[in-house]
Amino acid sequence: MNAVQSSFVLRIIQKDDVDNKLEPHLQMRTLLFVSWVVFYISLLLVARRMWTGKYSRSPLARTLIMNALTSSDFNDQGMPEWYRCCPDLLGEKIRPLFVLSQLDGETQAFLERSVEKSGWVFTQLYHSFFSSIFSPIISRTSINGFLGRGSMFVFSQEQFRQLLQIRPDWKGEKLLDLGAGDGGVTDVMGSHFKEVYATEVSLPMRWQLQRKNYRLLEIDEWQKTGFQYDVISCLNLLDRCDEPSQLLRDIKNALVPGTGRLILAVVLPFQPYVEIRGRWVRPSEHIQVKGTTWEEQVKNLSDDIFHTVGFEVEAVTRLPYLCEGDMHQDYYVLDDAVFVLKPQE
Repeated sequence: MNAVQSSFVLRIIQKDDVDNKLEPHLQMRTLLFVSWVVFYISLLLVARRMWTGKYSRSPLARTLIMNALTSSDFNDQGMPEWYRCCPDLLGEKIRPLFVLSQLDGETQAFLERSVEKSGWVFTQLYHSFFSSIFSPIISRTSINGFLGRGSMFVFSQEQFRQLLQIRPDWKGEKLLDLGAGDGGVTDVMGSHFKEVYATEVSLPMRWQLQRKNYRLLEIDEWQKTGFQYDVISCLNLLDRCDEPSQLLRDIKNALVPGTGRLILAVVLPFQPYVEIRGRWVRPSEHIQVKGTTWEEQVKNLSDDIFHTVGFEVEAVTRLPYLCEGDMHQDYYVLDDAVFVLKPQE
C-alpha cells in the first residue's frame, strides 16, 4: 500500500469515527423535533377545547367567537335567527325599507364547504402552524391570502338582486368593490357589470384578484380616476378603516349622479378597530353608533351617520357575515346590516 492509499484509508477511518460521534446527536435532534411536533399538535387540540372569548388575543377574534355558532349542524330551524328582525323597532322611516332575507342554496353551499374544509386535519394543522409563526409580522388578512383560506360570504346572487331590485339579466357599466379580499363576494356582483374594479391593501389578496382579471386600483387612486361608478360596494370595511366618514364622502362623490348606489355592509354591534402589522388599534376617527340591539343601531346609522354625510337608505336587510372556519370552528358568523344607500338630492 503506497502513501496515497494509506492516506485515503486513514481519511475513511476518520470519517467513520466522526459519523459514529454525530449519529447520537442526529438521533437526539430527531427525537426532539418529533417530540416538539407531538407537543404542538397536543397543544392545538387542547386549545380547541379551551377556545373561548377570554383566550382570544385580538378584539376581532373576541367578536367572532362571541358571535360564532357552537354547532356545525345547521338546519332550517336554526337559520332564521340570522335573518330575524323586529321591524317596529326600526322606526317609521326605515320600517318599510326592510327586506326580509332567508337561507338559500348558495348560503348553504358555502356552509357545507366550510364544514368540509374544517375537517381537513393536516391542512388545518399546517395553517395553524404557519399562522403562529408569521402572525407577529404579517397581518391576518395577508396570512389568509398566502394560505388561500378564510373566504367570506356576505350575500348570494339572489339576495344581491333582491336588494338592488334588479333582474337576473340586468347589466351596469362599472362596479367598484372596496376592500375586495380574495374576490369571493366580488364574483357574486361582478356578473352584472361590464367593468369591475377593486381595491385591496393585502398583497397576497391582490394577487388573487389579479388572477381573476379584476382591475386593481390603489386605495388613494379610485377617487381620482376621472370616471364614476354605477355601484360601489363597501362590505364590512367601515369598522376597519381609519377615517370612515371621509370614506363615505369619497364614495358619494364617486357615484354616478342620480342612479349611483352604495352597497354598505356593517357588522353590528359596531366595534371599530384597524389592523396595523398584526396589531389591532382604535381608528383616528371614531363613529359613535348608539343603541344596544341590531334594530336600534340600524336606526341610528340611518338617521344620524348616513344622513350627516349625505346618504339616505333605499333598502336594508339582516344577513349573516360568514367566514370559513379552522380547526377550532367549522365556520364563523357575525351579524351584518346590509344597506343600499343613495346620495341625497
